[in-house]
Amino acid sequence: MRLIIKKITFLSLFFFTVCASAQRFADQVPQIRRYYQKDIVDSVDGIMLYNRLIGAIGGDSINYNKAGYNMQGWNEDFYMSGKLLHRGYYVDGQIIVFKNFFENGQVERNAVNPDPLHVNIEVFYENGNTRKKLNYYDGKLQKKYEFFTNGNPKYSEENDKDLKYITLKKSWYSNGMPETDLEMVDEKSKKYSSKNYYSNGKVKEEGIFILDNNGKLNKDGTWNYFDQSGKQKKSEKYTAPKVAVN
Repeated sequence: MRLIIKKITFLSLFFFTVCASAQRFADQVPQIRRYYQKDIVDSVDGIMLYNRLIGAIGGDSINYNKAGYNMQGWNEDFYMSGKLLHRGYYVDGQIIVFKNFFENGQVERNAVNPDPLHVNIEVFYENGNTRKKLNYYDGKLQKKYEFFTNGNPKYSEENDKDLKYITLKKSWYSNGMPETDLEMVDEKSKKYSSKNYYSNGKVKEEGIFILDNNGKLNKDGTWNYFDQSGKQKKSEKYTAPKVAVN
């Protein structure tokens, strides 16, 4: 009788220990999550939820599968409605390539990390028009292109290959007319041509900038200024500080 009681006590203790261990492990396993679109779509940047998983642009987070291990291979997330939100290819919990979707099925962004140095991301509006094109190199944003909801260009910025200075910066009004235009014309002297425009497309001012060693743009030479009809109002001369040439 005592032997039977001891066996029952041992089995009960063993069962309790296994259940407790399983419960503790289950507590560490991420539960299946589903999302409402209104909670994850930022009005400016869209769905940023997964950018933290891209190591090549500084993301330091890791996604885990239902068993509690680092995600590997293709994985998907969904909206509360059951519609597909995200599909990505993971290596050790971080993303190599992925697509996000709006609940209507439209692609929200397409991201590709072809190697440790490069990441290309294209972001879309819910109407299907391109919102942004982003090109990263060595963890830093090298090229950036933004668009209005109607598809017209909004902003462009490009940096040199070593990401030390801007080589091009342009912006547009929503009607498609240019707003600002800054472009490097001489890399050695860090000289830029610059034009600013009125919303009717007429030039507002134009001239040359020189980039100094502190990263500041200084007006140089003759600058011309115009009214909204295109008539020149005035002309001024500037002398930029001398720049040390490497």
